[in-house]
Amino acid sequence: MHKILLTFLVLFFIQANAFGQSDWKLNEEKDGIEIYTSSVPDSKVKAIKVECVIKATESQLVALLMDINSSANWIYHTKTAKVIKQVSASELYYYSEVSLPWPAANRDFVAHLTVSQNPVTKVVVIDGPAVPNMVPLKKGIVRINNSKGKWTITPKGFDELKIEYTLHTDPAGSLPAWMVNMFATEGPLKVFENLKVQMQKPDYKNAALPFIDNKQYALNAAY
Repeated sequence: MHKILLTFLVLFFIQANAFGQSDWKLNEEKDGIEIYTSSVPDSKVKAIKVECVIKATESQLVALLMDINSSANWIYHTKTAKVIKQVSASELYYYSEVSLPWPAANRDFVAHLTVSQNPVTKVVVIDGPAVPNMVPLKKGIVRINNSKGKWTITPKGFDELKIEYTLHTDPAGSLPAWMVNMFATEGPLKVFENLKVQMQKPDYKNAALPFIDNKQYALNAAY
């Protein structure tokens, strides 16, 4: 149950925030995935940072992260996930409910996802603050309203990316912070292991997005 509770915290693709932590502590490293935690002022719950390098293009990864309907295929304990407003190809709002075992109540949230790319460095940032009041509260489900994080995707060479994902969230309800912090490395590892597998599926392997410029790969590969 502890692993499931932590995994829940890693489900959000949420608002960018630099956090400003300088005391990141490496908690776990496996198969090239590094998990760090850091204390946050005025919060019982620690921030999480995940770093890894994968073989993929930015279009592949962005296509996966913006494909909300596939979330249940690779993100643990996603009961439902659906787009509630598609603003553009690079911006949307979605609702998701996370299934937790008894006696913990399920959680749900609405996230606002936006994708931007630096025209010079080609670095892609995905933001997605948890936003309140877009969907009515549901009986028996605890709503997450306070959560912020950031995906930073940096091209490293031909079809190779460095990913940095930072997250700090208030799980709300009665989940004890000490339990969340104690198991803060296990959920992210599972999610990123699944992400690596998902990236190789045909739906994403040859993805091309009009708002993502992959020219940097060829440039980097020349050096």
